[in-house]
Amino acid sequence: MERPYRTVPEQTSGMPSGVPYIVVNEAAERFSYYGMRAILFYFMTHQLMGAAGSPEPMTEAEALPWYHLFLASVYVFPLLGAIVSDVWLGKYRTIISLSLVYCLGHVALAADETRAGLAAGLGLIAIGSGGIKPCVSANVGDQFGPTNQHLVERVFGWFYLAINLGAAISASMTPILLKRYGSHVAFGVPGALMFVATLVFWLGRHRYVHAPPAGMNFLREARSPAGLRALARLSTLYLFVAVFWCLYDQTSSKWIAQAEKMDLNVPFYGAIEPAQTHVMNPVLILMLVPLFTYVIYPALGHVITLTPLRKVSLGFFLTALAFVVSAVIEGWIAAGERPSIGWQAIAYLIITSAEVMVSVTCLEYSYTQAPRTMKSLIMALNLLSVALGNALTVVVNKAILTPDGKSRFEGPDYYWLFSGIMLAAALGFMGISWIYLSRQSTSEATA
Repeated sequence: MERPYRTVPEQTSGMPSGVPYIVVNEAAERFSYYGMRAILFYFMTHQLMGAAGSPEPMTEAEALPWYHLFLASVYVFPLLGAIVSDVWLGKYRTIISLSLVYCLGHVALAADETRAGLAAGLGLIAIGSGGIKPCVSANVGDQFGPTNQHLVERVFGWFYLAINLGAAISASMTPILLKRYGSHVAFGVPGALMFVATLVFWLGRHRYVHAPPAGMNFLREARSPAGLRALARLSTLYLFVAVFWCLYDQTSSKWIAQAEKMDLNVPFYGAIEPAQTHVMNPVLILMLVPLFTYVIYPALGHVITLTPLRKVSLGFFLTALAFVVSAVIEGWIAAGERPSIGWQAIAYLIITSAEVMVSVTCLEYSYTQAPRTMKSLIMALNLLSVALGNALTVVVNKAILTPDGKSRFEGPDYYWLFSGIMLAAALGFMGISWIYLSRQSTSEATA
């Protein structure tokens, strides 16, 4: 008979023993997701097969809604996973169950190169990947008690590094697998890593804190004054963060299409595949997270009080700047030039710096601001901002189409449009956060 699971954190001032299993699981799971995602847009526009077995790729205009609606779905299903976890199953059983669905999605993609296989695979991956997202991040925080709570911020940093280590390796490897061995192998390898991720998580089951589901207490706390305040405060943040994701996630669609028209020769390496350009993001994350944590944030702290909301505001302005760089690149391409991929590397450096300021900050801020029984739900709402951002990408792209199906914003105009949208959101958020911080300072002064 299997021994009972731990339900309270270890009494230790060090790292909980279950954390290494969670971090390794996350690295392998992110390898599977980002490996699949790195080649997805290119596969749809170049190697998708028809029902008769002949090549039938999508056009870029047709693939863009497919791609971003899939990303939106991945970040809608966290709401389902959070409710199932917090009310009925608990985080551990939810993660194990939906990880198996996730594995089946990879199998469908690897086995069937047609639109039917694509739809089935992406649907199952959206349910599995989306459903476990809020549970995994909330499960990290559950491992800590009062004696080691000071280590939470450090572990969330490791957690984010694990995500990007897996993403960096897979984003560089799967485009080569696709070119050399085809989609069966290129989608199959990420599927194998997802199975490994599930196995590693299961092996650590006796080392985790298994926080019991809250049942109806979850709904009562969500409707309490503290719960409603947390939901209102964080939901306002997430609506603005959605605009960030609208631009950021186009780095794996529009930026890859842009890279196809650029000089892809890298000094001391040679030519790379267009889909490999996205590896710049996770590689930069691995360097920038410690740089921001130990150098940039302390330096900025000597100039201004660097609150989480101010970090997010600065990240928004950087995102708008990254799309200005993309607009300049597209202008050169429209003029008949073939600019070096090094110029896109500059845009990646800027937008990845924005990601550190927006995404990592929101992850930490969401967990610390969430009531105890609503951790998974709040994490799901944070992820829902990604879904809203990708839905916004689809809506804007549909809105700018002419009746004959052409875009009103071609070439550099497309990037200028989205840069303007981000700049407007940054200014609006800066104003709202200034009002909030002013009220918070007033409340503290009168308390």
